[in-house]
Amino acid sequence: MATEDSEELLLPRSRRANERLHTLIPGGAHTYAKGDDQYPEDLAPVISHGRGAHVWDVDGNRYIEYGSGLRSVSLGHAHPRVVEAVRRELDRGSNFVRPSIVEVEAAERFLATVPTAEMVKFAKNGSDATTAAVRLARAATGRPRVAVCADHPFFSVDDWFIGTTPMSAGIPAATEELTVAFPYGDLAATEELLTRYRDEVACLILEPATHTEPPPGYLAGLREVADRHGCVLVFDEMITGLRWSEAGAQGLYGVVPDLSTFGKALGNGFAVSALAGRRELMERGGLRHAGDRVFLLSTTHGAETHSLAAATAVLTTYAEEGVTARLHALGERLAAGVRDAAAGMGVADHVVVRGRASNLVFATLDENGQPSQQYRTLFLRRLLMGGVLAPSFVVSSALDDADIDHTVDVVAQACAVYRKALDAGDPTPWLGGRPVKPVFRRLA
Repeated sequence: MATEDSEELLLPRSRRANERLHTLIPGGAHTYAKGDDQYPEDLAPVISHGRGAHVWDVDGNRYIEYGSGLRSVSLGHAHPRVVEAVRRELDRGSNFVRPSIVEVEAAERFLATVPTAEMVKFAKNGSDATTAAVRLARAATGRPRVAVCADHPFFSVDDWFIGTTPMSAGIPAATEELTVAFPYGDLAATEELLTRYRDEVACLILEPATHTEPPPGYLAGLREVADRHGCVLVFDEMITGLRWSEAGAQGLYGVVPDLSTFGKALGNGFAVSALAGRRELMERGGLRHAGDRVFLLSTTHGAETHSLAAATAVLTTYAEEGVTARLHALGERLAAGVRDAAAGMGVADHVVVRGRASNLVFATLDENGQPSQQYRTLFLRRLLMGGVLAPSFVVSSALDDADIDHTVDVVAQACAVYRKALDAGDPTPWLGGRPVKPVFRRLA
């Protein structure tokens, strides 16, 4: 990593690798959130390997990593229990012409962990699971429209959602018109929306919680509104699953959705997602009913044995080792340290930590208290130079107290520079190049 007083972090091999990535892969990454436009100019490390809470780039620099794998690696990289479970399956074959016994074991473990669901079907990514939930809701209700929570950033790569974003190129207007939006926490507005589109909305889909806790009674109220209007209630638990409680947000808040989707932490970086829910709905995608068949989820690689073995190991580890509680404890220690560091440098109103302790994010605000990509660039740059790779402050259970302490020290140094930029009224001299960019934007 760069030394604490260093003004430069040189990444020549990463720069060359990024050029190769852009030449061969649209966007230079397989997920837009991993793009080098999300990092300060010439400071987008290309990763060589990781272990625990640390990663190394191809230039040999080591970083403490947060938000690992876009929140998916919650146990830390190469977790021994997960690696052992995966390795055990690799020599036994990964995919067969009929279901493997691993599928039964993974489903049993999942439903024991999330007892609010009665059936589960596995896939490889979150978008497949959320789109399957939407299709199932439309089939069950006979209605065309989907109501998505307007305050949540992402649900799927598929047309029904991407058509609502600034990156809607290639999506027919007729498809876009079938998706409507409701605000989080506002039952009256949701009621009004469902009344306006009476008997047209198949489902309400939302993250049950994000950077703020749900208002008291909100989720239970939404459950009642959905029932009264005949809508399917879908909880997108890609992030909240395991991080809020072992059984997700539905387990923590005690409100049972009709369908829910899981991913991210479920495989600790291995490709596995899940659609779960009430038997009455889920069975419409099965063979034991008399109605029209729903093409629910049918994926060649959805039941890949080593990914399901990883999921089983993850769920077992969470249950037996109290991982969710550890994530909260680590996050609380980190949040307190960052807030103290920001306050000590006089930027507590500008570097703001938000969210549940197990899922922390940070906001970078300008002189007027407005979100600023320029100040985010300044902040990220200083973190990277201190050996902290942190597009968010989402913790993994592999972090230890020394990692947190070092992170807080680096944050304090970053906040000192932040204060200088605020006093100057212009962060430009500390950016080192173009500012980072939002993921969702119309033009490249």
